[in-house]
Amino acid sequence: MTAPRIAPGRRSDVGIPNWVVCRVLGKVGGTPPPNLFTTLGRHRRLFRGWLRFAGRLMPGGRLPRRETELVILRVAHLRSCTYEWEHHVRLGRRAGVTADEIERIQGDLDPDRWTSREAAILTVVDELHAHGDLSDPTWDRLQAHLDDRLAIELVLLVGHYEMLATAITTLRIAPDPHR
Repeated sequence: MTAPRIAPGRRSDVGIPNWVVCRVLGKVGGTPPPNLFTTLGRHRRLFRGWLRFAGRLMPGGRLPRRETELVILRVAHLRSCTYEWEHHVRLGRRAGVTADEIERIQGDLDPDRWTSREAAILTVVDELHAHGDLSDPTWDRLQAHLDDRLAIELVLLVGHYEMLATAITTLRIAPDPHR
């Protein structure tokens, strides 16, 4: 990775309210104020709107947190996004994702090694990543496990982390140092 295209902002760059949010999120994540937040925080108004939306998906979504982390880890793997990957390995472990599952999420998804619900969700991630759409059989399989509201949330969760991987990669946001 090359140097950041936009340097993470300082308190004067992101504003005091955003800086407080960044510091709190860093403490929760076990890092200094996260580079993602201090970089995006340079666009103060957009940052607050994005943060509200992102928070509704994670951690405030209706999907179980463990499944949310599996989705994010799969997106991070498929996108080769080190920032997302490192951050969500830590969060995933806290949510109950095992070391074996973290290893498996990086390979070909053998549906026999996941529950039928997890296999359906991870297939959705792969198809949305590859095609930006779901086949009818994949949709039908998903509908056996998720109601309409959870299906909408899952599609938005995948799209959101795909978007974040694009922003992180394009802006060259460096992974956060661990405390």
